[in-house]
Amino acid sequence: MSGHSKWAGIKHKKAKVDAQRGRVFTKIIREITVAARVGGGDPGGNPRLRTAIQAARAVNMPAENIERAVKKGTGELEGVSYEEISYEGYGPGGVAVLVEVMTDNKNRTVGEIRKLFSKNGGSLGEVGCVGFLFEKKGHIQVDAAKVEEDRLLSVALEAGAEDLRREESVYVVTTVPRDFEKVRDAIVKSGIQPLSAEITMVPKSSVKLEGKPAEQMLRLMEELEEHDDVQHVYANFDIPEEIMAAMTA
Repeated sequence: MSGHSKWAGIKHKKAKVDAQRGRVFTKIIREITVAARVGGGDPGGNPRLRTAIQAARAVNMPAENIERAVKKGTGELEGVSYEEISYEGYGPGGVAVLVEVMTDNKNRTVGEIRKLFSKNGGSLGEVGCVGFLFEKKGHIQVDAAKVEEDRLLSVALEAGAEDLRREESVYVVTTVPRDFEKVRDAIVKSGIQPLSAEITMVPKSSVKLEGKPAEQMLRLMEELEEHDDVQHVYANFDIPEEIMAAMTA
């Protein structure tokens, strides 16, 4: 659990830099397009689209980019058709890894993903080999230095949160997926700004890593997330925060 939270925090900090290079924009645009294709172009009736648009606004994506992505999804504008695929595998030390991609060429993508696993001490596995080690949850992180635990606990539980715990420098609020938006919105309306808020796959257990396996694991995570077709990567590693921060600086 803690490895997941630490990595989510690092991703949040990196997002601002990545957004300048357009990588985050590209991934969010794909998510908006697919969400609109699957559930329709009205955010009010499409929670997935609503969440994707909020993510776009969080990285200051221009409104016209959002609108164009929605219209490509609904067919009002011509666009590329993306297929959603999940891959499962093992990282260094037996870490379980889930990779969610959107691609217009799955044969190319699977070959490239397999290569990234192999070069970083891991291996791509069969469907179902590690999926059972994760569960879908709403996951909200708040800087522990900026809010009192009792206040956050009161707001989160009243809105329907499942749990709140402290993990080093952050508080982590978890929810069942259906309550995620309600809890996140209640936290924001109370004047508390989350470091990150997302529907994610949370590991049920973790694998502790240090030394070379830790380095390989973080390099694998970095390279997978930098792949143009990869939308999300989930893994159940637990690496000490100071080691992770130093390696990803």
